[in-house]
Amino acid sequence: MTPAQSALVSFAAGLALAVTAAPVGVSGAVFLLPFQMSVLHVPNPAVTPTNLLFNIVAIPGALARYRARAPLGSPLTALLLAGTVPGVIGGAVIRVFLIPGPRLFRLVVAVLLLPLGIWLCLPRPTQRPPRRRPRGEPSNRSIAALAVVVGVVGGIYGIGGGSLLSPILVGRGLPIPTVAPAALTSTFVTSIAGAFTYAILAVTNPGHDIGPDWAIGISAGVGGLIGGYVGARLQPVFPEAVLRTVLGVLAIATAAFYAAF
Repeated sequence: MTPAQSALVSFAAGLALAVTAAPVGVSGAVFLLPFQMSVLHVPNPAVTPTNLLFNIVAIPGALARYRARAPLGSPLTALLLAGTVPGVIGGAVIRVFLIPGPRLFRLVVAVLLLPLGIWLCLPRPTQRPPRRRPRGEPSNRSIAALAVVVGVVGGIYGIGGGSLLSPILVGRGLPIPTVAPAALTSTFVTSIAGAFTYAILAVTNPGHDIGPDWAIGISAGVGGLIGGYVGARLQPVFPEAVLRTVLGVLAIATAAFYAAF
């Protein structure tokens, strides 16, 4: 595949993934990663910062649309950032020095996403009138702890974190209109921190394919920028049950792919 063809295919993939994923607060990077490895043959560990670069370019499109309907600086966003930013820095260091291959990551994500995807696809019981804290809704402490763990995973494989945070938080009872902008904002800021960390590691450890594939990352990101805005615009059109099912199916498909390969 020529560089021009790779750029065009990357743009189309980023566009399609972002349109599908943005309405539920996911950048699409977790689904772009296997595409990079299997179709575009981006080497390890360069695939990780390439994914982070995709997030940085793509996510502002969805955030611009969400900002018109909901504040991006919500308490949930602050909680997620407090955990994911330090987590992604630690994850980048682990990725470069301790986990050079993708196999462990694929197994971990499969274990996380498969049960979550099934859970999200199950019919929800009729909601009771809201209370001060709905039953099953996670506490602030558990959200912050979860964000640290997800930040580490995002730093290792460049998925930002929203792809994992969104299904977990939605599955625990938080509404998608609240989770989506918070998860995307967290993924955007975390990706910047992760990309900066990888840039430092690339300078201090030359010759190890640590830097991103700029052409693929930017091309996919431009597609994601357009697709993210369109996807966020489409969110109010679909009932929450439909969005939950879409997210669940995406999670199951990704888990199956990672488990098989």
